[in-house]
Amino acid sequence: MITKKKKIKTTNQTNLKDSHLSIQFSLDGFSFCVLHKDSKTFTELHEYTFQETNNAPQKLLENITKVFKEDSLLEQKYHSISVSHINEMATLVPKPLFDEKRLKEYVNFNTKVYTTDHLVYDEIKNHDIISVYIPYTNINNFLLDQFKEFEFKHYSNILINSLLGIYKYSLVPHMFAHIHNNHFELIVIAKNKLQLYNTFQFSSKEDFIYYVLFTAEQLNLNPEKLELILLGTIEKDNDIFKIAFKYIKNVSLIENRSNYLYDDAFTEIDKRKYYTLLNQY
Repeated sequence: MITKKKKIKTTNQTNLKDSHLSIQFSLDGFSFCVLHKDSKTFTELHEYTFQETNNAPQKLLENITKVFKEDSLLEQKYHSISVSHINEMATLVPKPLFDEKRLKEYVNFNTKVYTTDHLVYDEIKNHDIISVYIPYTNINNFLLDQFKEFEFKHYSNILINSLLGIYKYSLVPHMFAHIHNNHFELIVIAKNKLQLYNTFQFSSKEDFIYYVLFTAEQLNLNPEKLELILLGTIEKDNDIFKIAFKYIKNVSLIENRSNYLYDDAFTEIDKRKYYTLLNQY
């Protein structure tokens, strides 16, 4: 079953040749937005969720194919297109230690790699980090048939690059929790570099704060001094925010610092929830 959860629609659908299309997907969902390049304004945001995934890339392809048949915006011509893959089949390698011949070894630390898996890598530019991951090749092939040309990355690349670009030279340590329904990414930036990136599964607010405090302890970060910034599916009245505020002195929701503009239909909640999608251009 496919459910359309979000739709912001303000674009003249017949005039998109100068616009940029950003697509993001995982096994349980698909979203995209449109950036009008001349006005530097986001004008579209659509999200679909998949209830029946069977945790399989083949089912994901079936679901995405249905979305393309349903949403006419995906049939239009765009100036440029970017795609991000959300999955846990990824790892980070310091650039000085990176060896292109060892891609499988790197990812094997985090997930099982099969002989049929296609591994790729991208550099997180200006930060000496290499992102190694397994994309959903069947989805890339489908998108290639639809658009002929696009760029793709692992979404952790976008998240890390964006946060480092803003907070790398901060005087205090920063911890970021990017919240989803049942997992979150934890990013720590301190001493002018990325200290940690990891994904944690959680089912309760207690799980969440345990991982946050355990990570702080392992990195010798004082909860009284670090700044915890929350983004993704999170609001101040959420239990996650409340328990974080109980144990961490400085807790806040991420502020929008984008160089782009947003149509009035976009809310601050949208900008926070779809942070990686809106920053992958």
